[in-house]
Amino acid sequence: MPLKRLNPGPRMSQAVCIGDIAFLAGQVPDDLGADITEQTEQVLTKMDAVIKELGADKADIASVQVWLADMADFQGMNDVWDKWVDRHAPPARATGGVALARPGMRVEMIAVVAMPKSV
Repeated sequence: MPLKRLNPGPRMSQAVCIGDIAFLAGQVPDDLGADITEQTEQVLTKMDAVIKELGADKADIASVQVWLADMADFQGMNDVWDKWVDRHAPPARATGGVALARPGMRVEMIAVVAMPKSV
């Protein structure tokens, strides 16, 4: 089964599709000086854009992994997440504390999305 790559670059693609499943790259915030709520909003906005470019929407998200640099940010991230998530079709989700790639980065998210049959 051939792979389809969305916006491939020298280091990674924004998503890789295998059949009807898309694996999104980790989405990270732009403003590393922002608090957890603003960084979470930035990450979810980026995830929305990639999902839209794939022709899918939030209801098509199968799972999300949330990585936090500090688990003390869990509630702040959830405050934003709860406003964003599709209440009728929430994805499976896991959250963990990790050392993220750059200083100031508080959150990163990766997702697996079911592709609409029309794509």
